[in-house]
Amino acid sequence: MGPAASGKTLLANVLCGNVFFNGMVSFIKDGVISKPKITFVPAVQRLKNLSNTSELYYQQRFNSADAEDSLTLKQQLLQKGDEQKIDFWLNKFQLTHRANSPLIQLSNGELKKTQIIGYLLSAPDILILDNAFTGLDINSRKTLHLVLNELAATGTTIILIADAHELPCCITHFITLEEGSMKAYAPIELYESTSQQENIIEEKQIPSFERNGFRGPIIQMKGVNIKYGEKQILSNIHWEVMHGECWQVKGANGAGKSTLLSLITADNPQSYSQPLYLFGKKRGSGESIWDIKKKIGFVSPELQNYFDPSITVFQTIASGYFDTMGLYRKLSEKQKQKVMDWLTYFSLSQYADNRLTELSSGNKRLVFIARALVKEPLILAMDEPCQGLDNIRTQQILKIVDEVFEKTGVTVIFISHYDEDLPNCIEKILNLQNSKSNNYIIKNKKDISLQAI
Repeated sequence: MGPAASGKTLLANVLCGNVFFNGMVSFIKDGVISKPKITFVPAVQRLKNLSNTSELYYQQRFNSADAEDSLTLKQQLLQKGDEQKIDFWLNKFQLTHRANSPLIQLSNGELKKTQIIGYLLSAPDILILDNAFTGLDINSRKTLHLVLNELAATGTTIILIADAHELPCCITHFITLEEGSMKAYAPIELYESTSQQENIIEEKQIPSFERNGFRGPIIQMKGVNIKYGEKQILSNIHWEVMHGECWQVKGANGAGKSTLLSLITADNPQSYSQPLYLFGKKRGSGESIWDIKKKIGFVSPELQNYFDPSITVFQTIASGYFDTMGLYRKLSEKQKQKVMDWLTYFSLSQYADNRLTELSSGNKRLVFIARALVKEPLILAMDEPCQGLDNIRTQQILKIVDEVFEKTGVTVIFISHYDEDLPNCIEKILNLQNSKSNNYIIKNKKDISLQAI
């Protein structure tokens, strides 16, 4: 455990022998040095096309025509193990019904479970997992806890990079890292949470952000249906979002949360044929994709993963003006200054010329939030913005969302699997549910609080 950029992932790579290091790593079994089979499950996995020559692009998961360029879930796993073992793990992780689905069409949580299964097929002596619970719904997290406990009981050594609130009961010891040094090493019973540490983002004035005079419904869905082959993703969705409202979108893995968001952000080609209204206009009534995107600030770990890691932090934020995956146009002096203002607000000015790949995961997420806000959008759409971040950074981001909403009145759409990790501004909930003819429930957060009392 430890804060962002403390060296957790680097230590995991040292144990696997993936990086050069000074010193020595020894593995002892029954009192003698051994050579165990070590499996490292990284936090991020990039998908390749069928010929394994190039990575799939972000919008490809929403385009059914491109599914032919992707392996199915089972085809991917058959490269790593036999069918009997694969079927066992698919059943264990509730993925049997998705076995023949193209990887590109799986949800983030389903992809995470597929990734974990792929590494479990190697039957390792030591299993190292980097933020393995990110993107998983509550039932899938319970399953992973159960699996890790069972593996530990049969002799597998488990090493997790995770927060204290996501530790299975098999964990016996902990190490806390800070700035590359080991600060603590003890039995897990002695761990004291550092969640109360001071916020490292100073209180600053939000850069100038014009309050738009838009009034009325900003999003309207009047019976939206989305289907890929035989798989019904969204069924008869009727949903209205007024300007200035703040919504949580929740649901199990594969329920259609990211697909719903892709209709709003104009990344899904099926939006043209749906009864969908954005900013008071029917989708496909003449406006371009870019007309829509310039009014929406979008943040997601998936978008971050598809970005070119070699471009600079400044260029990444500036690309938000044009909704591109890099910076290909010149900025005005006013735009340059606004980028610098957001860098200052997030205490990232010193990283302006650094490449994205040089930043910690927490700082990268701040960069992409700045990218979403730099164009002063009407909607701030955030798909799991705290995914994979430690508790301190999560609380910082939630505080930022609240402050931005308070100062700007922006409409917020927030996807999260953790009900405890929500900004205070959230007032309404859209809960997507699988296997229902009308697969959604709309609730007011205040009503839920009253029911709980």
